Amino acid sequence: MKVTAILLAAGQGTRMKSDLPKVLHPVLGQPMLWHALEAVRQASSETPVVVVGHGAQAVTEYLGDSARTVTQEPQLGTAHAVMQAAPLLRGTLRSRSTQGDASELALVCYADMPLLRGETLKRLVEKQQANPGPFSMLTVFNDDPRGFGRIVRGADGTVQAIVEEAVATPEQLALRELNVGAYCFNGDWLWEALTRIQKNPRKGEYYLTDAVELAAQAGLPVQAEVMEGLEAIGVNTRVHLAEVEAEMRRRVNESHMLNGVTLVDPASTYIEIGVTIGRDTVIWPNTYLHGKTEIGEGNVIGPNTVIRDSRIENRCKVFASVLEGAWLEDDADVGPFARLRKGAHLGKRVHMGNFGEVKDSHLRDGVKMGHFSYVGNAQIGANTNIGAGTITCNYDGVRKNPTEIGEDVFIGSDTMLVAPLKIGDRAITGAGAVVTKDVPPDTLVVGMPARAIRKMERKKK
Repeated sequence: MKVTAILLAAGQGTRMKSDLPKVLHPVLGQPMLWHALEAVRQASSETPVVVVGHGAQAVTEYLGDSARTVTQEPQLGTAHAVMQAAPLLRGTLRSRSTQGDASELALVCYADMPLLRGETLKRLVEKQQANPGPFSMLTVFNDDPRGFGRIVRGADGTVQAIVEEAVATPEQLALRELNVGAYCFNGDWLWEALTRIQKNPRKGEYYLTDAVELAAQAGLPVQAEVMEGLEAIGVNTRVHLAEVEAEMRRRVNESHMLNGVTLVDPASTYIEIGVTIGRDTVIWPNTYLHGKTEIGEGNVIGPNTVIRDSRIENRCKVFASVLEGAWLEDDADVGPFARLRKGAHLGKRVHMGNFGEVKDSHLRDGVKMGHFSYVGNAQIGANTNIGAGTITCNYDGVRKNPTEIGEDVFIGSDTMLVAPLKIGDRAITGAGAVVTKDVPPDTLVVGMPARAIRKMERKKK
């Protein structure tokens, strides 16, 4: 049976007090809309339809070809929003009862409920597949109604009405079962029922919840699937956004721990959706892992570390440092207070100490870069030592120039390497040297500008 999801994402979100459309506000690194799409994809079989309105251009651009979009203009309520999808879906969500098959289904939910799980929506679809009535809905029991409508059930357990908080009687306000705002409809029944929903005289809008009354008047059963409470949090304010973020972070952190990762203090550890971490890695407090970060096995990360879009292989140590677009091979050791910028590539067993910075450079196996140094646009050969205060002067005011340093080189403290520059294998620069010309292998240079003073014979390591 075909199931098509309709996500309602047209609301203005005025209580967010933001220029950014509400559904594009991020939760753990991904927009709320992304989370909603991931959930409905697990429960539906067709390309989802997103109803856009406020910020339609930005939302549509974000979606690309991941969903079909229809525009609700003006925005006249939830039933009116779903009706906008009718021209697109009415032909596909058609009844095939004459062929002995059940009608196809429309799964309708809000795009500002990022905690709603795909497995919960699957249960809702299964509930409707077994329901002879026109639709099923998600409900939740909660002592804090958060403004949700109250569910009134009949003697047979079916839903007879959804009562808005503003018009509920004291008896109805005492009800703990609440309407979540997610429904699975018989497609054929939905499109016909939408034409019969009347405008609410108080708000001047058309409400999808009135579909319950239409079904009850016709004696058709509306079923309810009860869900877990936290999934029902919808985001209308920044306070709600923080609540959702906290729960999503708890879920993600728990998943990593169950997969063999140690989080010393999960409450102070921030790991975005999509980050992968291998077993036996230890994450210390106040660590932030963002974007497309991949971390292997047996690493020690943090505390006080920020890593974004980086690859860390196995048995590495990263302490109190910032990595952005970097790659660390096995057994690399970084920090404290190091910064690896985009294109930084540290080979096996590289040591990069405190207050160092690397950008667009490859430090090959065994390189040691102790502290207070900057390496940019450089290729550093294996087992080379970079002394304290070394700087690759790579920018001449117009372009970035490369520095090439061979293997087993010793760069003395406070050396300035003025690119473009090549330094041969086993060369040495004296402390404070300003190197402006290429240095042959096995040569010692000193001074400002640096000059060769002798050839050397050195035993290979």
